[in-house]
Amino acid sequence: MKIIAKNTKLSGHITVPGSKSHTIRALILASMAEGTSHIKNPLPSNDCLSTAKAMNLIGAKCEYPTDSADLMWTVEGAGKNLKMPDEGTIDVGNSGSLMYFLSPVLSTLNGKVTFTGDESICSRPVGHLLDALNQLGGKAESANNNKPPFTVQGPICTDNVLKTDGKLSQYISGIMMATLRMKGTMKMELATPQETPYLTMTKIWMDQVTGEPSHVSISPDFKNVKVEGPAEYKGFDTTIPSDWEGVAFPLIAALITDSEISIDNVDTGESQGDKAIVDVLKSVGADIHYEGTSLIVRGGKKLSTKDLPGGKLVVDMASFPDAICALAVIACFIDGVVEFTNVEICRKKETDRVVAMCSELTKLGAKVEDAGESMFIYGSECKMHGGAVESYKDHRIVMSLACCGLGLAEGEEVEVADAEWCSVTFPNFVEAMNGLNAKFQTKE
Repeated sequence: MKIIAKNTKLSGHITVPGSKSHTIRALILASMAEGTSHIKNPLPSNDCLSTAKAMNLIGAKCEYPTDSADLMWTVEGAGKNLKMPDEGTIDVGNSGSLMYFLSPVLSTLNGKVTFTGDESICSRPVGHLLDALNQLGGKAESANNNKPPFTVQGPICTDNVLKTDGKLSQYISGIMMATLRMKGTMKMELATPQETPYLTMTKIWMDQVTGEPSHVSISPDFKNVKVEGPAEYKGFDTTIPSDWEGVAFPLIAALITDSEISIDNVDTGESQGDKAIVDVLKSVGADIHYEGTSLIVRGGKKLSTKDLPGGKLVVDMASFPDAICALAVIACFIDGVVEFTNVEICRKKETDRVVAMCSELTKLGAKVEDAGESMFIYGSECKMHGGAVESYKDHRIVMSLACCGLGLAEGEEVEVADAEWCSVTFPNFVEAMNGLNAKFQTKE
């Protein structure tokens, strides 16, 4: 499917789906628990559905309807009966979170399991994960140059101090959750921790389900993580908060189209790092504010870096790398220079998002530079126009480039290939945005 986006004016209200990051953590912890859990407002996206299916393979019983107006998923936890899958394989689809979270959890068991997934997953390096599990006494190996498919064999233990870079947060979160099943103290020393808000999110979840914050401690610099195990906990009831990664797209769309919209039921807590996008955009003059749990966005103000130090906006992507696609698009509409630093982590997602955004935005008239550890966008020199662009089958690239088309001159349009991939995190993206008058068209 392709999305065709043209110049338009937005108005009205939009509600983004529940958080993928929260949904997957809830499903895995519920499956590890004794008893029944009820998960309200889950994200019924491909990644979360892959997770729900996988939970049914490891001893839990998960019911996950997708066609109800008020979604609630029910998980009867496996608890002490957690097991390896009968067929010996977990297919994670396109979900890196599922792969990184579940492989340490299953490594607490005797036996062997193979993790595989789609073409994108099988191109991702997982050497850091395999090394970590091997340090903890497991046997983890890949016959595909440290990429999936890979096998893990447990049980891992808490005898050794894990020393790893921690640049990707997901496998650290997976080991944290796995320790709930293990006896002893898990100590992790992270050389260069990044994506740190996600470690905080995992700690919050573990504190909530165990009712004992003392199980997890994280140093202020995130370089030392300690988890006390084991912990016995029961099923729980929870409501998944809205996804800040999804908020980013209507937010930038309103600003680049000089529109006023309300993004409703926004998560006002501190567990999602992508919330930082608001402060980034306000620093260049964006008119954004909260009214209760609604985020009010008013376009029409010229966005500029002229009042910032050195006349340049510097955005450190280490803590919220998934926002790189949306921020790269709006940077093309900011008067001045935007430098994105610590972008190495952005290169290890569904695709190398730095290379991909540089390539596709250049096709649309942007002045972009890939400088290795940084990416520069020279908004003052961008002469944006229409064109056909690739999405690299990456959901965030699809949605970002579609929003880009909304801010072009009259008569210009952007055609985004493989747009069906937005279903990974925002299944009704086209319909929701068209509710704001985006006028997206789709074609096969």
